[in-house]
Amino acid sequence: MAVPERWSDGTASIGPERMSFKKMELSLFQLRNIVACVRWMGACFDHGAAHRRTPWPWIVISVLLFVVSLSGVSLPHARCEDHTTLQPMPLRNFDDTSLTRSFNEGIRYLVESQREDGGWGGPQWTGGVDSDPVPGAFRSFDIAVTAMCLEALLAASDQQTSVQKCRQRALDFLLQRSGEIKRAGPGDLPNVWAHCYCIQTFTRLYLITESSSVRDQLVKAIRQHMNGLKRWQSIHGGWFYYGSGMSQPINPSCSFVNAAVLVALARAKKIGLHADATMVKRAIEATQMMRKPDSSFMYTMRIPADKSRAMSLINRPSGSLGRSQAGNIALRLWGDANITDHVLKEWLDRLVTRHGWLDMGRKKPIPHESHAAVAGYFYYFGVYYGALCVSQLPEDERPLYQKHLAAKIIQRQEQDGSWFDYPLYSYHKPYGTAFALLTLEQCQQKRAQGQ
Repeated sequence: MAVPERWSDGTASIGPERMSFKKMELSLFQLRNIVACVRWMGACFDHGAAHRRTPWPWIVISVLLFVVSLSGVSLPHARCEDHTTLQPMPLRNFDDTSLTRSFNEGIRYLVESQREDGGWGGPQWTGGVDSDPVPGAFRSFDIAVTAMCLEALLAASDQQTSVQKCRQRALDFLLQRSGEIKRAGPGDLPNVWAHCYCIQTFTRLYLITESSSVRDQLVKAIRQHMNGLKRWQSIHGGWFYYGSGMSQPINPSCSFVNAAVLVALARAKKIGLHADATMVKRAIEATQMMRKPDSSFMYTMRIPADKSRAMSLINRPSGSLGRSQAGNIALRLWGDANITDHVLKEWLDRLVTRHGWLDMGRKKPIPHESHAAVAGYFYYFGVYYGALCVSQLPEDERPLYQKHLAAKIIQRQEQDGSWFDYPLYSYHKPYGTAFALLTLEQCQQKRAQGQ
């Protein structure tokens, strides 16, 4: 397969669409400079008139700057991403025992922090700025976060009695509430996350459960959650956690929400539970429409005309670093031929070498306040779905990325054994810990001999 030609920033120049993004960026850069030079020249003349003399030196400088702006010359580093796609170096001194120890401490945190009713987290304020509808949003958060924690516990050893008890309490909690998930408010749809992660966790539990009665309960619950996704799918084809419209949501489609749902539905398909074909087709098409030629994903999109925002910071590779991992694995699982091993590795390389874009946003309380409009909650989400991307590579190519991702997770573990990236009430540590543990699980998968 031919490797596509590359721009100087390392992104692929595939097709005319990428060229239009480049031209748009250059013309806007020139326009800003021209406007600034004209304003500067006007200020110079105003200064000269006030002092009754002509400021010739400043006028000459202004004219030179104006000419440079028209020529299209730009600063060599005036971009929010590096100019080359770097490849990570192997970690020679990685200690596997530290991974096992970190994983066990995370499991211990989940066991000790589980509520009496079997759930995790709650509405207690922990420094964030979110204001979600009461009580609907918190019912959805309860279910989504508990499903994530249950899946993380499924990765632990079956020999631990405390873990087994936690699993059973969490499963009872979820099954009792599967039919009770509703829209949180006229403009809020956090129930989408609950449907998504319940499907993902119940599918995994189905594969390891021997009891036929429990399997029947899981199948019934999975179908209920699939119906919920169909009910709350946007008219634009995907899902979003915000959305108006009293019948069907008219909110835009959100790339990383679509991706998470599609990953869950792909898992359910493996056990013979197929979601509505039209719903899945529309979600895939909406996600593909948000994918730019370099495989960065726009945050949201209603119609193709929304691509006018394709070069805003949040939609560039640096702002898409957490979303692209999820988007790539989702489209790959649903047979998109554009998501090759080369694409997966290129974005895993970015995740490791340009990791700072995500890390600078970690633990910031205001969404999108960091550089490139990165939000704190992208961190463990992006690393987890990056680990799923690693699982799609040939076995001999996985260890490089497994060690790097595991090292980043281990280094960021809190003293109590948890992880968190964004203060979402008191759900922050449970969901962060779940993502981190599931990432470490992928990093523990079989590696090639000698690596």
